[in-house]
Amino acid sequence: MSEIHPLDRLFATIAARRAAGDADRSYTAKLLSQGVEKCAKKFGEEAVETALAAMTGDKAHLASESADALYHLMVLWAAAGVTPDDVYAALRAREGQSGLAEKAARAPK
Repeated sequence: MSEIHPLDRLFATIAARRAAGDADRSYTAKLLSQGVEKCAKKFGEEAVETALAAMTGDKAHLASESADALYHLMVLWAAAGVTPDDVYAALRAREGQSGLAEKAARAPK
């Protein structure tokens, strides 16, 4: 039996907190109750903090900020109705494809 990936467990926890809906006791439920825009803003803040941590050369700090960014990204997914399986499918669709070619295919013509 394979172990559940930590990111899948995290998303399951986020979904459970959303279902419980107790914004007074759960930071996750509170964020989700504030909507996609708030979740997107918080993810953006965490992404900037992660980038700044990368520039310090402190690997432990980068790992910690990366964990925060991943959590907030998954909260944003939940708020927007996206699941990890949706993201995994998008990643699978890009496998074996040059990143430059993939970007060119998405660029407006």
